[in-house]
Amino acid sequence: MTDTGTARTGVLAAPARRSWGRWVVLLAAGVYFLVPLYAALRFAVQTPTGGVSLGVFGGIPAQQGFADAFGLSINLALVTTLITLALMVPTAIYVHLRLPQVQRLFEGITILPIVIPPVVLIVGVLQVAPAALKGTPYLLALEYAVLAMPFAYRSLASGLQAMNLKTLVEASRSLGGGWFTTAFRVLLPNLRSALLAATILTVALVLGEYTMASLDQYETFPVWVVVFDQENAHVSVAVSLLALIGTWLLLILISLIDTRRGHRASTPGES
Repeated sequence: MTDTGTARTGVLAAPARRSWGRWVVLLAAGVYFLVPLYAALRFAVQTPTGGVSLGVFGGIPAQQGFADAFGLSINLALVTTLITLALMVPTAIYVHLRLPQVQRLFEGITILPIVIPPVVLIVGVLQVAPAALKGTPYLLALEYAVLAMPFAYRSLASGLQAMNLKTLVEASRSLGGGWFTTAFRVLLPNLRSALLAATILTVALVLGEYTMASLDQYETFPVWVVVFDQENAHVSVAVSLLALIGTWLLLILISLIDTRRGHRASTPGES
């Protein structure tokens, strides 16, 4: 009896130790991320007299060049997202459906934009790009689409691996659905979470990319933040904090949408 009781105590103590270990890791990660954010917030709201004022956040839209830079980044984000999804969605579906043997090779190819430095990419693009594109921001959108390729493809690949792609396509085709109908009425609704993730990652990349925009001599939102930091560091830090919080809110929105979709799928009697 004593040995049995000792064994049971050991079994119960093991999950408790693992639980404490998780909390320690989460606490350490929280301190690592939140302390710098708190320091940045404190710097942004500090007045020259040593007081605290939130007026720096309200005055951001009125800063010189902010509206133009932010508007350019939003336009680039929209164009880049459309280009990325238009290229990656059919490619990912075709590779997973027709060429499963080259998935590993394709994953290696899509990771190249992460391995190759952005400076090298932009220098190569400027050498071969048509003259008509060099004077427009659409060249920058094409470059951003290349940078977003690894993130978008992996989001879509995860979504495709989570569903039985071949069965869904064969069922749709057997019921008379064409490829257009199969893609838009069967596959894309099941890829909603993956599409949202790819979109948010692409938008976050565009709103945070500095190297290519500065070398292309476009004052996008990140370039404006760096340039304006030389004039007013408090406003620059406040803008950076708002951009970070906005990205977090978008990621939380993806999680909420995905969670609601999961709840609906797990309730078959719900109409």
